[in-house]
Amino acid sequence: MLPAVRHYLIVTASYWGFTLVDGALRMVVLLHFFKLGYSPFTLAFLFLLYEFAGIVANLAGGWLAVRFGIPRMLLAGQALQIGGLVMLSALDPDWSAAASIVWVVAAQGIAGLAKDFTKTASKSAIKATAAEGAGQLFHWVAWFTGSKNAMKGLGFFVGGLLLDLMGFKPALWLMAGVIAVILAAGLVSLPRQLGKAKASRTMRELFAKSRGVNLLATARIFLFGARDVWFVVGLPVFLYAAGWRFVEVGGFLAAWTIAYGGIQAIAPRLVTRSADGLSREVPNARLWAGLLVAVPLVLAILLQRADLWRPDLVVVAGLALFGLPFAVNSSLHSYLILAYAGSEKAAEDVGFYYAANATGRLIGILLSGALYQAGGIVACLAGSAALLIACWGVTFLLPSRSREAASAA
Repeated sequence: MLPAVRHYLIVTASYWGFTLVDGALRMVVLLHFFKLGYSPFTLAFLFLLYEFAGIVANLAGGWLAVRFGIPRMLLAGQALQIGGLVMLSALDPDWSAAASIVWVVAAQGIAGLAKDFTKTASKSAIKATAAEGAGQLFHWVAWFTGSKNAMKGLGFFVGGLLLDLMGFKPALWLMAGVIAVILAAGLVSLPRQLGKAKASRTMRELFAKSRGVNLLATARIFLFGARDVWFVVGLPVFLYAAGWRFVEVGGFLAAWTIAYGGIQAIAPRLVTRSADGLSREVPNARLWAGLLVAVPLVLAILLQRADLWRPDLVVVAGLALFGLPFAVNSSLHSYLILAYAGSEKAAEDVGFYYAANATGRLIGILLSGALYQAGGIVACLAGSAALLIACWGVTFLLPSRSREAASAA
């Protein structure tokens, strides 16, 4: 087996395991604290530091991966995840609500650092290994991203199942053990020099990205804000309030994310390719973003006539449809960032881009709790549509030629 392919498979398998645990953790925290009576906005607040830490982790992780190598950043992320899980398991039910919230937010912050250190290092490893991959960058990115999200979806189901079968603390201990096994395997599997280069020396140099990277990062903020404004808090709380059990809520989120990941993996077959990697791919990003805008708008309108049908079934069916254009958009973005990224400091460009991704999730989470509390799932869908319109507008500014993409912003 070629070294590039071997390293790609090792990184992918490692990130599968990590993502499975990360998805399970999110579901365990969300459902456990909703059962304890936390309001939708408080639930959103529990994930606030998780997403803010992701912004920091992506920026710092990209620089550190260039400076110290990708494998060391993978191991750092996994070690932090173990620490966050153990800290969360130490939560005492006798603590006050305020103390419990502070403790959970801090533990989630550690988990946020862990996730995005790991993600930035993993995505950068694809760029580093695809140099030897005979033009397979889009296919490798699509498969990695799609399979990762399928594992995250499976994690949602596993989280709901573990909470039902084992309870809060045993579930966290089991997940920490899984990450420890992954960490040990990574120590002996990857070359330490993978992805190392001369890192940026100043903050100005670190943030001096190309026009393509800057615009794509902006579009990413709106795209993932539009998903998380309904997905993180609004949808699970809505389904649970409609009478669904924990395992059923986790099961639907799992099925949606697995299907979404599967579509991401086959996205190259749905997108017209070009020899230069941009001239057809960028117009496709515009097309799929426009299609995506229509879904939450139609759903919000249908829910105004809740007397004609069961609202939970309408939402489930509509958001299943949402998954197709969203998955293709996400896969295209994941490819374009590596197409726009410089080769020497790809990890820094990827880190900057995924910091924008984390910013979008942060905005989406805050809006999800606030909008659901103010106007239910309909308000969340209206917020999603507004963010998607902004994303669609930015895609018309994306450079579709290599010379434009490389120009300074």
